[in-house]
Amino acid sequence: MAMIKLRILLFPLVWLYSLILRFRNKLFDWDVLRSHQIPFPSIGVGNLAIGGTGKSVVIEYLISNFIETKRIGVLSRGYGRQTRGVVFANPSSTAASIGDEPYQFYSKHNHIQVLVSEKRRLGVQKLVEQDSQINLLLLDDVMQHRYVKPDVMILTTTYHNPFFLDTLFPIGHLREPKSGYHRADLILVTKCPENLKEHELISFKKELNLVSNQKVFFTKISYSSYVFNGVKKKILSNLPDDFLLVTGIADPYPLIFFLKKIGLRFNHLSFPDHHAFSLEDVSRINNSRKKGIVLTTEKDYTRLKDSLELDVLFYLPIEMKFLNLSMEKEFKQCLDRSLSS
Repeated sequence: MAMIKLRILLFPLVWLYSLILRFRNKLFDWDVLRSHQIPFPSIGVGNLAIGGTGKSVVIEYLISNFIETKRIGVLSRGYGRQTRGVVFANPSSTAASIGDEPYQFYSKHNHIQVLVSEKRRLGVQKLVEQDSQINLLLLDDVMQHRYVKPDVMILTTTYHNPFFLDTLFPIGHLREPKSGYHRADLILVTKCPENLKEHELISFKKELNLVSNQKVFFTKISYSSYVFNGVKKKILSNLPDDFLLVTGIADPYPLIFFLKKIGLRFNHLSFPDHHAFSLEDVSRINNSRKKGIVLTTEKDYTRLKDSLELDVLFYLPIEMKFLNLSMEKEFKQCLDRSLSS
């Protein structure tokens, strides 16, 4: 009853928020506000929901797919960083200076160009000045940043919490009305179950109500068999009982489900997405782990690695996999056609 009353009270706010967002989008559609073409071949990744749809894993996939043939740039907002304006990643960068996800991209691929900017158009301008050799720009979390227009827009939505079943914030988790999905060229359904049946894929596609020229692809999370820290690795299935899992991500459920599925026992400390771990948080982690190890995500590792002992903290890598090889082949062909046209 209390939740129903809250929804009723919030409805006028949601209605006003929707009206403002729809009007803003119409201004771009009518060219009153202008979307600027990016002077590099470009792929944007975004979503309609507030976090948790796997955008950074998609960026990682794209980097790995193109790194052998392209001079890659990655442009992100750098959520949670302690700086402002345009900042280029360099050997002295930290998660605090450029954000945890851009720092992760740069740490794993330090020969690509990574930069952060709240205003994506300004970031693109600075990149043109800094590195004219870029021939593929990946834009992270760019769906609502309509002042720039990528050649390909990829929308991510999770299988269990798709955008078409959600509502606008603050009642739901959507950043803009559902109709925003029309701007996507490709839709990636992320975090799919392993054993999806064909009729379930068909049913989901019908619910998406794709517009002409849109394509949808289904992906899952693939977890490594090993956990890592700065100097060594351990076999995941051999981790001792009652280790401590620490997460600062929007949706830890798939990770928790996976670890339990393979028979691991652990305690769990959950923090908000992009959480900046304080000394008090670190003390709480140490008290909770007792003498065991701490397992975390790769993104959280970038924010915790300077606060915990090297032998204590490990992370579990993940990657995006398509449900089958033919689906992945078609996805890559779509990208190649769009980037070469």
